[in-house]
Amino acid sequence: MTRALDCRGRPLELGRRTLVMGVVNATPDSFYAGSRSPDPEEAVARGVRMAEQGADVLDVGGESTRPGSHDVPVEEEIRRVVPVVEGLVRRVRVPVSVDTRKAEVAAAAFRAGAHMLNDVAALRGAGMAEVAREARVPVVLMHMRGEPKTMQKEVQYDDVVREVAAFLEERVAFAVAHGIPRDRLVLDPGLGFGKRTGAGVDDNVTLLARLPELKALGLPLLVGASRKTFLGHLVSRTPGTPAPAEERLEASVAAACLAAVQGAEIVRVHDVAETVKALRVVDAVRARMGKS
Repeated sequence: MTRALDCRGRPLELGRRTLVMGVVNATPDSFYAGSRSPDPEEAVARGVRMAEQGADVLDVGGESTRPGSHDVPVEEEIRRVVPVVEGLVRRVRVPVSVDTRKAEVAAAAFRAGAHMLNDVAALRGAGMAEVAREARVPVVLMHMRGEPKTMQKEVQYDDVVREVAAFLEERVAFAVAHGIPRDRLVLDPGLGFGKRTGAGVDDNVTLLARLPELKALGLPLLVGASRKTFLGHLVSRTPGTPAPAEERLEASVAAACLAAVQGAEIVRVHDVAETVKALRVVDAVRARMGKS
């Protein structure tokens, strides 16, 4: 079954194949150095290349939300994000998403032409629900405990999948109560955000393995595993020490493919060309399996 997310006139068709969201980091300090584009022209060029490589949506962020990161002032985040959004809206045909926790930044991005909101705080920021409602954009709600600065201090779960599902259900109810239609919502389990990894316990792997339980919530899923630390632990040759982000490409592509097999409609990645090629195989096999 397919349906489209209405991204302010640039629809995203869900269900026909796995969609790829390309990460455009307009930041000097994101966890993967290869993704940083603090110069707006460089960031726009990166996004254009991703669209040419097959990205279905581009996600522009001006604040690193890696574990332990600190808030970027609103004015600085707007300064980073708006020129990139403006440039991409002019130069690509795919939707442009803004990745932010702040209502003021989201509003500025929507005025600049952004088509979608990717909110790691799941509308918990002051005024964000109202801004998203007025903009009439799709909204990605992500699971995270606390905030990036503190999230890795809050990582105890009795059942991580059930607790993530309960959190997302509550945020969906909040969004709908604040006037955002359910059919504009996308859910993200928040891999790497306040999750245990390494030392024999990995909530991220558990979430990938049990993704169908989150599918049961009845909304599209977005999964972002790209180059994250848990993958570094899985491919490391030194127990307890993750391989650096620069050595996690193959693991990232594998995780994206597994997420697709498990039902994710959208995967968020740094490496668009490699992921698009791999997903063509996954989607072809899934389509044939569905016809058998």
